[in-house]
Amino acid sequence: MDLAEAYERCRLLHKQHGRTYYLATRLLPAWKRRHVHALYGFTRYADEIVDRTEDLPAEERANRLNDWSERFVAGLRGERTDDPLLPAVLHTIAVFNLDVDDFASFLRSMAMDLTVTSYETYDDLLDYMEGSAAVIGTMMLPILGSADPAAAREPARQLGLAFQLTNFIRDVAEDLDRGRIYLPREDLERFGLAPEDLKPGNPKVKPLIADEVSRAREHYRLAAPGIPLLDPASQACMRTAYQLYGGILGEVEAADYDVFTRRATVPNSKRASVAMRSILTRPGTPVAA
Repeated sequence: MDLAEAYERCRLLHKQHGRTYYLATRLLPAWKRRHVHALYGFTRYADEIVDRTEDLPAEERANRLNDWSERFVAGLRGERTDDPLLPAVLHTIAVFNLDVDDFASFLRSMAMDLTVTSYETYDDLLDYMEGSAAVIGTMMLPILGSADPAAAREPARQLGLAFQLTNFIRDVAEDLDRGRIYLPREDLERFGLAPEDLKPGNPKVKPLIADEVSRAREHYRLAAPGIPLLDPASQACMRTAYQLYGGILGEVEAADYDVFTRRATVPNSKRASVAMRSILTRPGTPVAA
């Protein structure tokens, strides 16, 4: 597989499925861009195996994920691969000396999606999100660059958690269709809800979603100090991603916390203005949480 073709395949996956982050990535220097596409391609392809093969028996889906994971590990050992994505991912790992344990943690969380359909507590959910979200921040950090990687590490992890919890809030209806509930069961019970009560028109759902929005915003608050620590050339990208993903929460609030009628998205006009403001912001400027 030609390396350039693998990077292009990852870019196309990113463009098709990650509109918000893809827009932000366009603000990176070109040489960094393809490595971010590679990481997105890796995570998206694993997610596709888990989420886009639902008509197959669970055992077959697990076998597909295991097979792809084994090809990835073989590639790490230096074995050749004809996979359309993995050459780009393996090259990015080598260029930045990324921690392969982060990738193993991510694949563990993807395997959890094959058998785990709900989480009792937020700590239980955080165990899943450690691999599905927090490690994405630590994978990205060497690509984005920082003069103080140690100080930037925890904010990067928090930003991964913030982004994913935002997705869980926005996608409640979509996840229910897949037989999954990512909002912790103890949170539902705190607001007098059972899983079957998560449905359009139930007034008890509104305070639950409002509470989850507040929790997500706390992750954004903890992530904010890390963006001014990034390389100056990477800050506009991450400011944009930070504001646009956080803006999804604003759209949920504007819809009176209705996550069933329509999928919350930031309007294109606002996306463009956020990107422009980020470009014009002086590097090192604190990010408003």
